Amino acid sequence: MQQQLMGLLPMILIFVAFYFFLIRPQQKRQKERTQMLNALKKGDKVITIGGLHGSIVDLTEDRVTLKVSDNTRLVFERSAINAVTNADETTTPKAEQKKEEKKEEQKEASESK
Repeated sequence: MQQQLMGLLPMILIFVAFYFFLIRPQQKRQKERTQMLNALKKGDKVITIGGLHGSIVDLTEDRVTLKVSDNTRLVFERSAINAVTNADETTTPKAEQKKEEKKEEQKEASESK
């Protein structure tokens, strides 16, 4: 019985490693992408999967209309949106913390002069 368990142990360890290094991170990225697509709204500046930059002017459940230039509007599937580039949404908590630390350092440096 113990030999059978010892024989299965490497397979179980490989599965656990695959789960934590491949499956779980992919599920997390997919969840973040779904949340980003559901949070789209008119006026957002976005980048498509093909690299096209534009602003959302119309939004339906399946499609997004982007204003690329003054006279050009293009319709894309919602899933073709790769990233939202609004300044308030692209800053991460770590980036904000670094900015605050730099401001504090500059403030301390100016006060010591």
